Amino acid sequence: MSREQKIIRASWWAIGGNTLLAVLKLSIGFVSGSYALIADGIDSSTDIASSLVVLVAAKIISRPPNIKFPYGYSKADTVASKILSFIIFFAGAQLAYSTLRILLSDAVIKTPTPLAIWITVISIIGKLILAILLLRTGRQVESPMLIANARNMRNDIFISLSVLTSLIFTVLLKEPLIDRIIALAISVFIMYSAFRIFMKSNVDLMDGIDDMGVYHRLFEAVHSVEGAHNPHRVRARKIGHHYMINLDIEVQPHLSVQEAHGIAKNVEDSIKSRLKNIYDVMVHVEPLGNREEDEKYGITESDITRQKKQP
Repeated sequence: MSREQKIIRASWWAIGGNTLLAVLKLSIGFVSGSYALIADGIDSSTDIASSLVVLVAAKIISRPPNIKFPYGYSKADTVASKILSFIIFFAGAQLAYSTLRILLSDAVIKTPTPLAIWITVISIIGKLILAILLLRTGRQVESPMLIANARNMRNDIFISLSVLTSLIFTVLLKEPLIDRIIALAISVFIMYSAFRIFMKSNVDLMDGIDDMGVYHRLFEAVHSVEGAHNPHRVRARKIGHHYMINLDIEVQPHLSVQEAHGIAKNVEDSIKSRLKNIYDVMVHVEPLGNREEDEKYGITESDITRQKKQP
């Protein structure tokens, strides 16, 4: 089964599971009078939308490269993560607005019935199964959008646990205000989770690398190749779950083109042996001691050293 097919299969499982849980929580939430359970149901409804976004993105990713997109469509994975963050944040904001309006109104607040407790327990079990499934598949195929969706499911477990706690105290103490306060806290947590997903997707969209270990392994790979000197202007960026590597190396100026090409090819092979999921490696060869003052982009070993010394 291909990477895209695994993402699609996991997304369909998430859609089916969340649809069932959302229907249960929303219907029982309204019947029992629990706004915390309704809030949990709204969160599950956003998970359906999130899984649909992942499903569409998976189909886009499977398209082959073309003239317009010579690097392929793998960045649709990251774009989908960005869309997910907006969907999740909107749901949290809407929930916060609705809860605050109820808390500030003069309406009589009813105590939820014990039925809401049992539905919440079922929700926790269902979300745990879905989170494990998505996270395991996401890590296996290295899909940022699937991992983001899995973490969202994991957050849902904590949300449901807080709902369960609030419902138990609400029913025992006959104080419905607890239920509404928990619903408000859940909405804040949902918005915070969306913000974290948004910031993480920014790194990939702006061709950044949040794992500095990638550069350490790159320099080690070059130094292991005989005849390759002074790796500089090293640039790594992610295209979906793949790395695109560009770098300059220096070789002895008396070497023939064929010999210099052989060293560059060895550098490429060395990098591929130390880093997985390489899309392509482009090695630019220069004569030893060459200096170009107008070089602006890329990372050197001194940059990595300074980064490590920073507090």
